[in-house]
Amino acid sequence: MSKFPKEVRERSVRLVLESQSEHTSQWAAVQSVAAKIGCSAQTLNNWVNKALTDRGERAGLRSSDSERIKQLERENRELKRSNEILRQASAFFCPGGTRPRTETLVSFIDAHRQQHGVESICRELEIAPSTYYQWLAKRRDPSLLSARAQNDAIVAADIERVWISSFGNYGARKVWHQMKREGKDLARCTVERLMRKLGLQGVRRGKAVKTTVWNRADHVPDDKVNREFHATRPNQLWVADFTYVSTWRGMMYVAFVIDVFASCIVGWKVSKSPNTDLVLDALEQAIHCRLDGHADDIIHHSDRGVQYLSIRYTDRLKDEGMELSVGSVGDSYDNALAESIIGLFKSEVIHKKPWKGFEELELATCVWVDWFNNGRIYEKFRYNTPAEIEAEYHQQQTESLLPLAA
Repeated sequence: MSKFPKEVRERSVRLVLESQSEHTSQWAAVQSVAAKIGCSAQTLNNWVNKALTDRGERAGLRSSDSERIKQLERENRELKRSNEILRQASAFFCPGGTRPRTETLVSFIDAHRQQHGVESICRELEIAPSTYYQWLAKRRDPSLLSARAQNDAIVAADIERVWISSFGNYGARKVWHQMKREGKDLARCTVERLMRKLGLQGVRRGKAVKTTVWNRADHVPDDKVNREFHATRPNQLWVADFTYVSTWRGMMYVAFVIDVFASCIVGWKVSKSPNTDLVLDALEQAIHCRLDGHADDIIHHSDRGVQYLSIRYTDRLKDEGMELSVGSVGDSYDNALAESIIGLFKSEVIHKKPWKGFEELELATCVWVDWFNNGRIYEKFRYNTPAEIEAEYHQQQTESLLPLAA
């Protein structure tokens, strides 16, 4: 902006034009007046040329037109910035719906304030800048938060801890029950709300895949379970099944043996081939971990896969005095408990990532089985773990024998 007032500039131009006839040229008149006004000759000459242009006596862009162009350029820049803010906001706030929560708006401002400025973004999002700065102050000093917000921060940390300890498998219901087990009295809706806020959710089961191959020439034992997967004690009914896992190095296979009483996994095996050794090794682990030579009353139930009807497998069951039970072919309900455990294994482990090969899959299966038996809570067991249910049973048996011993 010129340091000379408008009145001085206009008077200087008028003096040049009035005295121009007394000088040899316009420039001579400019030099004469400039010396008296106290400005440079070039500055005064610019004033004169601009005045002549505005009057239409000289070619060029008039002052009014120049101001209008500058105004349009400013408006164009503002529109471009507004469109860019709204474009970025539409992507940030997807999916659409109701107005985003204030904390979401604040997160957007944080991410784009260097590019557009706080005031510009607030104007487009219709949020007061003071609201944004108030949130920043609360973020720096948590004591400024409301009592509910402070409590939410503490509870959210516990929820995230429980969710992580479940390997990301628990949904709101089981997180809530696990926190109740830890003595934390919370409303289930609070857990659901904070899990949504944290972006946490449990796994969902996918579609089951059929792996049973039945040889019709094999002799098939009777189905002694008839879909009644209930046991009154451990080592009364075992169910067995295996599944496949696709890895970078080809297909791998995982077999399980499950004790029906508390759904405890008593044997497992990972193999590169779906042969009899796969299921037999899982059975051997179960026998050595669970039995002490008394297996006459155990029922072993499986599907009609050729591995479970092989001579080696059935002979091993007979050696231990187990009774073999086999369901029908092509019907997952006849081995529903084993199918259910495998479904959990797929949802909670396999479907979460691509697998490199045998070693990585075997380690992950080992970790999951240990957590499944000792850490995973079950709704049907009053939100206790399989290990706790079996320990409770043995404790009751011990207490029932104390009066007899006395």
